Amino acid sequence: METATHTAERLTLARLPSGVPVETTLHRYEGARDGPTLYVQAAQHGREVNGTATLRRFHERLDLDALAGTVLAVPIADPLTFDRVSYTTPEPIDSVNPNLNRAWPGDADGTLHERMAATLWEHAGSADAIVDLHTGSPEMLTHVVFREDDPDSRRLAEAFGTDLLLAEQAGEDADEEWSDRGFDGKLRVVASGEGIPAITPELAYNKQIVDDAVEAGVTGLFNVLRELDMLECEPEPNGDPILARNHLGRVTATGSGLFRPDPDLELGDRITAGTPLGTLYDPTTYEVLQEPVADRDGVLYALTREATVTGGAKLANVALVLD
Repeated sequence: METATHTAERLTLARLPSGVPVETTLHRYEGARDGPTLYVQAAQHGREVNGTATLRRFHERLDLDALAGTVLAVPIADPLTFDRVSYTTPEPIDSVNPNLNRAWPGDADGTLHERMAATLWEHAGSADAIVDLHTGSPEMLTHVVFREDDPDSRRLAEAFGTDLLLAEQAGEDADEEWSDRGFDGKLRVVASGEGIPAITPELAYNKQIVDDAVEAGVTGLFNVLRELDMLECEPEPNGDPILARNHLGRVTATGSGLFRPDPDLELGDRITAGTPLGTLYDPTTYEVLQEPVADRDGVLYALTREATVTGGAKLANVALVLD
């Protein structure tokens, strides 16, 4: 039996114009037995901190002597957005690819985010499976997204758990909006296209560490290790999953004003097309501008609670329930 080890190394992802390196930390957990390699990362988007907190708690609880194979973990994939508590970089840093999760698999000679993605892909691209931890807003139900045409990714999603599993159509199966929004550059999509099963758990809440969200992440990660035969123990319950299809068609605001969501609606509700979602009104004249309704039957997994909205802003998302 080999000796199980943990190491942590600093990775230079790219360099700023001043020559200052953009660095992060890669944790490597080598088990006592041979097995697959799982790559896990968090905080592609800087305000999504519960994935980072998940990896800290995972580090504290992992029994290396019981591990078969290797876990590679990057708690902060994008230090630039992390330091700004933001979703994207400032325009001068990368005006072409401000969102790291549209730049995979990267380009060693490309823009700053493409170079960062290329460095991380050297590790992720050689793994047997990938978990890309994200954190939704407080207005979004915890869920796991996987590529619909990839049964191995679906298997990982089912193992991870949560109350909602979202199958995403990709590539030729997706509609025009999917391509227009650059989703073909997501880590999950690129990895799956390269034959590496990959999932994106969206843990609840951003900008704050919430124990329930972190525990869902830790339980999910350990369940993925069990599914990959990297741990020999039974999976833990992690929600009561509903399988649904992610869709890009969102209910949006037709104008700007104040939005009051329907107080009787809760995330996770099964609703039907035409269900009232709330009221959008002009705060100065009190005129009702819109009484939005659900555009289809399904599961309500996002509902805007922040009152001030601008025209075109998302008010709600409804996932299409699959058999």
